[in-house]
Amino acid sequence: MKTNAKPEALVPFRARIRPLALCALLLPAAAVAQTAAAVQRAVRTITPADVVHRIGVIADDSMLGRATPSPQLEQVARYIAGEFKRFGLKPLGDSGTFIQHYPVARQQIDLTKSVMTIATGASATTFRIGTDVSLMNGRLPPTDPTGHVVLLLGVRDTLNPLAGADVKGAWVALVLTAFEQGVLVDRRPINAALQAGAVGVLLITNRPDAQWQTRLGRLHGEAQYLGGMPVSLTDEGPWLEIRDATAASVLGIDPAALRADQTPSVRRLDAVTITAHLEPVALAPLRAPNVIGMLEGSDPTLKSEYVLLTGHMDHLGTPGSGQGCVAKGADSICNGADDDASGSIGVVELAQAFTQLTPRPKRSLVFMTVSGEERGLWGSTYYVEHPAVPLAQTVADLNTDMIGRNWADSIVVIGKEHSDLGATLNRVSAEHSELHMKPTDDIWPEENFFARSDQITFARKGIPILFFTNGVHPDYHQVSDEVSKIDGEKESRIIKLDFYMTLAVANAAARPKWNPASYEKIVPKK
Repeated sequence: MKTNAKPEALVPFRARIRPLALCALLLPAAAVAQTAAAVQRAVRTITPADVVHRIGVIADDSMLGRATPSPQLEQVARYIAGEFKRFGLKPLGDSGTFIQHYPVARQQIDLTKSVMTIATGASATTFRIGTDVSLMNGRLPPTDPTGHVVLLLGVRDTLNPLAGADVKGAWVALVLTAFEQGVLVDRRPINAALQAGAVGVLLITNRPDAQWQTRLGRLHGEAQYLGGMPVSLTDEGPWLEIRDATAASVLGIDPAALRADQTPSVRRLDAVTITAHLEPVALAPLRAPNVIGMLEGSDPTLKSEYVLLTGHMDHLGTPGSGQGCVAKGADSICNGADDDASGSIGVVELAQAFTQLTPRPKRSLVFMTVSGEERGLWGSTYYVEHPAVPLAQTVADLNTDMIGRNWADSIVVIGKEHSDLGATLNRVSAEHSELHMKPTDDIWPEENFFARSDQITFARKGIPILFFTNGVHPDYHQVSDEVSKIDGEKESRIIKLDFYMTLAVANAAARPKWNPASYEKIVPKK
């Protein structure tokens, strides 16, 4: 080929080295992209055998179901912290460790002095708490809450659960259904009502006698709640529970008919006033762990932004833990292999893979396994009030909760429609068809999974989220949620999809962006 360029031998030495020197000076200023080979080396560390082995460690019978709080949960936290240290992550917990502890406050109620009074017109009926009324939550109010009743009926809208109902100064009542494992409480309308000024929550249930007596028996023990939080986040009023017969006699309603009608509606009972008095007895506090480690980003500017990868490491414990575990035959340990050993080990697998990637992603990655999810999102709620990295610089949360069961070739990813993370995930999935793992939209909107795991805590702080989950199954919250039923091959492909998604977000030039309508509905106004 003809060329006018001088032969290299005729170019002065100084001129030849100047471009090389210039390149060397430019390298630190701009992060070098990962090669396909480097990415594949990192991804290959995620294997079915590793997944099942690690789930087997934290969902073993010796961990007694990882109740919050418990010595076994602390043991799980130390195991995960040890893995983070071995991978070379930076600790972001307390005092230079990987573990962030939060306080768990404890109370008992004096059942001889605790009552609920329901007044209708000139008549009033007083019920003993611990006999006719059950206390569902742990935080006891400093004053006796009094107000009329607002019934929130039917299936509530996911993003607008109150639908304009005025609940300020009222007791919000919901008619719920009891299942074998207990009563499933959707916190979404409750949280919205309490934020809007409701003074308390009245749950009307059809618990059978045996389940009701078991529930009342817990009131003789201690109640626990998340401590160390601003009063505005914890002074939420009591949650009291009565059964259908009591509600029919004093509220003048037909709970069975209301339960059968799923049409959303609001009914005000302005003639009915509820007053509750609960006498507290304080006990010494306990504590529970989150585990947090960071891989610093490679870009000089973007490393001050963070992608958060989360899963909850707690479960229901044993029947003695008071979190709803029910023994079946000789088995009395709710191991929670899928819920959520699968998701928390997903975080561990991602941490290992990303620490093998050279160069590192541009943004920093924060890997966190929280506890207290089964108690009402305690760990994530505490974290967002005591963050290890600035929330304003946290660009996304990718949460994994139950990813080891159900279909072999798809995973539900909730929250795709609320930000451009959904479009990014669809693109990433299409680019990696070799995984045979299709991310689908929420197929159970009536279950409101969007608000039932830790991602909602971050979403309400304005952080775009995605929630990877295979949903529930017959072993959900049962002693039969065992390691032997985990599909490690499927889960490893989900984790790989999460890896590619995380890498895309961490390397993107722009931060993820909310759908404005979703932001307006999900993120509270300040």
